[in-house]
Amino acid sequence: MKKIIAVLDGLSYSSSTVEYAVYIAKQEMAHLVGVFPEDISYRSYALSELVDEWDVSDQRIKDFAEKDRHTRAKSVERFELACQQSGLNYSVHRDNDTAIDTLLHESIYADLMIISSKEAFNRLKEEKPSLFMRHLLGEGMCPILMVPEEFTGINKSVLLYDGSPSSVYAVKMFDYTLSSMKYMPTEVLAVKSPAASLHLPDGKLMKEFMKRHYPHATYQVLQGIPWEVIPEYLQKEDSSTVVVLGAYHRNRLSRWFYPSMADTLLAALQSPLFIAHCK
Repeated sequence: MKKIIAVLDGLSYSSSTVEYAVYIAKQEMAHLVGVFPEDISYRSYALSELVDEWDVSDQRIKDFAEKDRHTRAKSVERFELACQQSGLNYSVHRDNDTAIDTLLHESIYADLMIISSKEAFNRLKEEKPSLFMRHLLGEGMCPILMVPEEFTGINKSVLLYDGSPSSVYAVKMFDYTLSSMKYMPTEVLAVKSPAASLHLPDGKLMKEFMKRHYPHATYQVLQGIPWEVIPEYLQKEDSSTVVVLGAYHRNRLSRWFYPSMADTLLAALQSPLFIAHCK
């Protein structure tokens, strides 16, 4: 039995994360863990809201803290109810460490992490991906499925392939983690420079490999700049298509200067992204 963790912000409950997590856990007959980081530095209110006409109000501190405790408790109840109604084997983790440290630790002991693509564990709005998400994608120790704000299910997979070990590793992890999706429509998508041939990189080896993992896969080779042609091509796909890629393989410093393909796709698409990369 696989272990899948659903990351949930108790102060801003993501229904789509739970819907995707329940949907996948049922298909994989997996144990589902709802992880609710309760980061002491993260609150639903601004510090300015604690000040009355004279000073910081102790009563306001208590009232706002109680409101947050109630909101988090209700979120846990909603998750538990969804699992119970689906007949899932589940558990709940409520950790008081910082959100990112909690999730990096949890990822060591998980087969898959499911999280909303907009998650930030921050009261302030951020562009996708948030700084929190960038850190998680770069340092997480298990594959991560980032899901959109609306649940549509998954009916097709597009596997991004460039001949690198990271792109092949992502395909392996997708098959291992979501084996129930092996026989859905699957497409391998590669991009080469305009001057290059349209042959798949390491085509003989890749097709031999794919025949054992996704025997009915089709292949598409595009020409151009990957950061331009891949988002344009994938925008024609339905939101029920999951995109599989290796990402954040470079060191942390280089990621500030060269955006990951995952960053580009997050901004351009409303589809689930399955991300796994070699360490």
